[in-house]
Amino acid sequence: MKNKITYIIDDDKLSIKLMSMLISKNEFCEEIISFSNPQLALDELKKNCNIPLNLPDVILLDLNMPILDGWQFLDEFILLPICKEICIFIVSSSIDPYDIEMAKEYDMVKSYIMKPITSKKLEAASELI
Repeated sequence: MKNKITYIIDDDKLSIKLMSMLISKNEFCEEIISFSNPQLALDELKKNCNIPLNLPDVILLDLNMPILDGWQFLDEFILLPICKEICIFIVSSSIDPYDIEMAKEYDMVKSYIMKPITSKKLEAASELI
């Protein structure tokens, strides 16, 4: 298992619960840390940006969230002096072609995954890590 820590950033608690169950069932990672507020995830990343063992290997990021949306999160993430590569997967219910194209503008975004996430989509994501 290449993926030790996965962050799930989604304002929908049911989505977090379902993704967590699927991730555990498929042994996608060793530890899942979820955030319903993207700002708290950024704060945690800032706090640990020089401690590779405390940083996630993967972030599953929703786009449509109040306070700070997925794009704003990515714009803030880019500015962090993080000491290791983190793979980000956008996990969204948006089928807007603009969102899908926009995701390609961010180097750290490995793929755009349409909700609901499935075992097959999770397996495909793990091959990109």
